[in-house]
Amino acid sequence: MKRHRGWLITLGAVALVGAALAPISGSLAATAQAEVEALQMPAWLTRDEKRLPLALGAQLRSGDTITTGKDSRVVLHLSDGSTVKLGENARFDLNEMSEKRDGGQQVFSASLGVTQGAFRFTTSAENKSRTKRNVDVKFRTVTASIVGTDLWGKSTDDQEVVALIEGKIKASRKGEAPVTMDQTRTVLIAPRDAPPKPIVTITLAQLNGFAQETELQPGAGAAGKGGSWKVYAARTPRQEDALAVYERLRDAGYAAAIQPAIAQGKQIYQVRIVGLLSEADGVAVAIKLRVELGLQDVHVSL
Repeated sequence: MKRHRGWLITLGAVALVGAALAPISGSLAATAQAEVEALQMPAWLTRDEKRLPLALGAQLRSGDTITTGKDSRVVLHLSDGSTVKLGENARFDLNEMSEKRDGGQQVFSASLGVTQGAFRFTTSAENKSRTKRNVDVKFRTVTASIVGTDLWGKSTDDQEVVALIEGKIKASRKGEAPVTMDQTRTVLIAPRDAPPKPIVTITLAQLNGFAQETELQPGAGAAGKGGSWKVYAARTPRQEDALAVYERLRDAGYAAAIQPAIAQGKQIYQVRIVGLLSEADGVAVAIKLRVELGLQDVHVSL
C-alpha cells in the first residue's frame, strides 16, 4: 500500500491503473518481439528485475522472463508469426530475439530458455516459407536447434524431454555428440545425470497427452482476445480498500485493474479481471480467488 499512497492522493484510481500497466504495454509497442495472446492466470512477467502480473496483450521483448503458476497456461505470438505455449509452473526466458533481411529474405533469430515446465513452439506452413528461422531452445542441459518446426519439450528436476512433432531439430548437450531428429513423433529423453536414452517413436495418443500440458483448458480460467466475461473481486466506496485488493491480486499473478463507477448515485471502485473467454472461465477464476486469496465478495459478469 505505501508504494501507491502518493498516487492515491494526487492522481486518483484511474491514473494509478495507467501507471501500473505502462511498463508492460504502451512504451514498447514499437520494439515488441512477442505478444501475450491468451493465458490462464496466475502468471508473471519479470523485466528489469521487476515482477509484475502477466497481462493479456502485453508486449514482450528480449530479456523478459515469464513464469506461470499452478494450472496456468500462456500463449505467445512471436513477431515472426510463430506461437509459443507454456504449461503450468514454467519458467521461460526470452534471451535474444531479432529480425533482419538477408539476401531478400526475412531471418528470425532467437535464443529461448526453458528451465522449468512444459513448452511448445509451432510455426504454420505459411510462416515457414515466408521467414527463415535460427532458433535455439535451451533447456537446462539440452539445446534444441530448430528451423521452422513443431517442437514440444519439458524440463524437470530429473530430466528433459524433447518431442519432435514435425520438421527437423538438432539436440545437443555439452560433452556429447549432437543428435539429429527428423522423424515425426519422436522423443528424446535426457536424464539430468545420465546419458540421453535412445530416440523412440511415440503414438498419437502419447503426443496428445504431451500437448494437453501446454493447451488452454476450456472452463479453467482462460482469457483471450475477444473474451468478454469479467470477474469483479471487489466493489467498494473506499479507494484504500480497492487498492488493497488490487495489490493482493497483482502480487498473486492476476492482472487486475481498478475501474471507478457510480452505483446508486455514489462513487465506487471496482477491482476486476477482464477478457475471460466464457462464464465457466470466469467462475473458475472466481473460485481461485475465494479459495487461494480468501476474497469472498467475488462476482462474474459480462
